[in-house]
Amino acid sequence: MSNDRTTAPRTVHRSVALLALLPVAAVLAACGSSSAADSADTGGAAGELRLGYFANVTHAAALIGVEEGYLADELGNTELKTQVFNAGPDEVEALFAGALDAAYIGPSPTVNAYGQSNGDAIRIIAGAASGGAQLVVREGIDGPADLEGATLASPQLGNTQDVALRTWLTEQGLENSVDGGGDVTIAPTANSDVLNLFSAGELDGAWLPEPFASRLVLEGGGHVLVNERDLWPDGEFVTTHLVVRTEFLEQYPESVAALLRGHVRAVELASGDAAAATTSVNAGLEAAGGSPLGAEVLDRAWGELSVTYDPIASALEKSAENGVAAGTTENEVDLAGIYDLRPLNAILADAGLDPVSAGGLGED
Repeated sequence: MSNDRTTAPRTVHRSVALLALLPVAAVLAACGSSSAADSADTGGAAGELRLGYFANVTHAAALIGVEEGYLADELGNTELKTQVFNAGPDEVEALFAGALDAAYIGPSPTVNAYGQSNGDAIRIIAGAASGGAQLVVREGIDGPADLEGATLASPQLGNTQDVALRTWLTEQGLENSVDGGGDVTIAPTANSDVLNLFSAGELDGAWLPEPFASRLVLEGGGHVLVNERDLWPDGEFVTTHLVVRTEFLEQYPESVAALLRGHVRAVELASGDAAAATTSVNAGLEAAGGSPLGAEVLDRAWGELSVTYDPIASALEKSAENGVAAGTTENEVDLAGIYDLRPLNAILADAGLDPVSAGGLGED
């Protein structure tokens, strides 16, 4: 389920294919269909740009960029239209159908989209967030052994937190299945529903992005069993990045550059002024159809993640391997070419900022 929002233009200065494969026609549409954005003459700038993101703190760059008007300002006469999603697989479907031009999305759905389209459909053009995901459980669960027979939630089958949960359980020797059953049952559940189900005792825990993990701790009385940062070298892993349809990137490079300029402005605010950034995020959550967060929840959630334009390419191959280990993916594909960071690095160079790396998996 998603919410549509139109932002009026302003003038101011080897991995995997999901087991539940999307229809072939949708994949083909991603690689060669006409979209509403094509209504403008093919060239540097599009008539509109349709952007997907989540009402999550891990999508702070999107929330800030929309709320502060950075994206619309930079896009100028290109109309920004936004759509809010619960999890990445639904965004991938929209990208494949030609209903989105760009999206803030996690690594697992991105890798699957790249694999399903034989590397044709999408490119990662920037990072957006690192960290901000935890397994929160009820009282009485203090270690992996206590999870046998438990029911745990993830946002959606095959999404980034779902893959992380399944991978970790498998590493602990706890059987789980994408078809249900095993030592631990995983119940894909909309983020907004988890707190009520957890409080009612229908869920024993959940592996969730922020702010939903913090809400389970502070409002649901849960405690953190696993902070995903502890599972990665130096605590660095990609939670969210910014992708575009390859066709859109090729047809409208000026619009992609404008989107990236707004994205960098949002990241810079998040990095330089936490008070202003969290105020903007809270307003953005409400505008995206959610509820503003209490100060304690927002502060905890903000402290669990880093907002960054670095895609942390070094973590992507491991994310792809985790999909295989989790059982949500089956066919390995070559990740070479998944990144195109040239537009971002040009913007960073103009701003006197250090470039970011594709880690040998594309252009930088």
